[in-house]
Amino acid sequence: MMLDIVTTAGTNCIMTKFLISIIGPTAIGKTALSIKLAQHFSTEIVSADSRQFFKEMNIGTAVPDEGELNAATHHFIQHKSVKEDYSVGDFEKDAIATIKDIHSKHDVAIMVGGSGLYVKAVTKGLDDFPEVDSSIREELNRINEKDGLKPLQKQLKILDPTAYNTIAIDNPQRLTRALEICIGTNKPYSSFLTNPEKTRDFETMSIGLIADRPVIYDRINQRVDIMVANGLIDEVKTLVEYKHLNALNTVGYKEIFKYLEGEWTLDFAISELKKNTRRFAKRQLTWFRKDNQTKWFDYETNTEDIIKHVEDQIKNPT
Repeated sequence: MMLDIVTTAGTNCIMTKFLISIIGPTAIGKTALSIKLAQHFSTEIVSADSRQFFKEMNIGTAVPDEGELNAATHHFIQHKSVKEDYSVGDFEKDAIATIKDIHSKHDVAIMVGGSGLYVKAVTKGLDDFPEVDSSIREELNRINEKDGLKPLQKQLKILDPTAYNTIAIDNPQRLTRALEICIGTNKPYSSFLTNPEKTRDFETMSIGLIADRPVIYDRINQRVDIMVANGLIDEVKTLVEYKHLNALNTVGYKEIFKYLEGEWTLDFAISELKKNTRRFAKRQLTWFRKDNQTKWFDYETNTEDIIKHVEDQIKNPT
């Protein structure tokens, strides 16, 4: 849908392009809304869900099904292998190029995903961090290998409570990154998250979906049950040889690995998977609520009402 959106500055008419960023906790309905918006604006979708990048991970990451993928053009869905390194910086560069291409054909592009850092990389750019001694990370990795993440999580909670409550502390890479900055600079990791935003060639409109916490948790529990019924255990079995890779150090896979290794019963592994996903959703909300530019809607809001809000904002950008 070409809206022919222009803003006037003096005698010059400038075409304005928009990125509609759909955020919210896991299992809230972001995918369904993104498809409806993409269809309404006859445009394409950029996924900012870092867990859905990998082609070997399907059930455990709730990748859109074939019908959903066919309903609108998607980018960054299962385009990499877990064996490939793909950083948030790589995604920023690739996503900006893809959005530029979409905007060459459409005035509006859609971005959807619950990975807050990846969303921020596209909309505002990444923060710059000082270089620190590589031996710090090596030591943190040794602690993780020997004792697991808990001692590292406790250390981050002491050194930087803000980061502890906002980053994915169950993700070894994110956790060690925050800690190495704290230790290497003697300053909180969160104190470096203040760089000026990068200038983009588009206006970003952030739309958030929300529900009461018991509703979110119930939807998460139901999603996990569906994943298990759809073959999650068999999927994880095919990935055992890659379990040491960072992409698989994530909720939905690490719990099932423990079951397959005989450390946990299946019932306990599923219970932990649900609990860790609920914790993940809580951290997502903490991250996204820092942005006061987001317009939040109840997850049951009629799609037409959200579309009306978007169109009103496009016509009258602030």
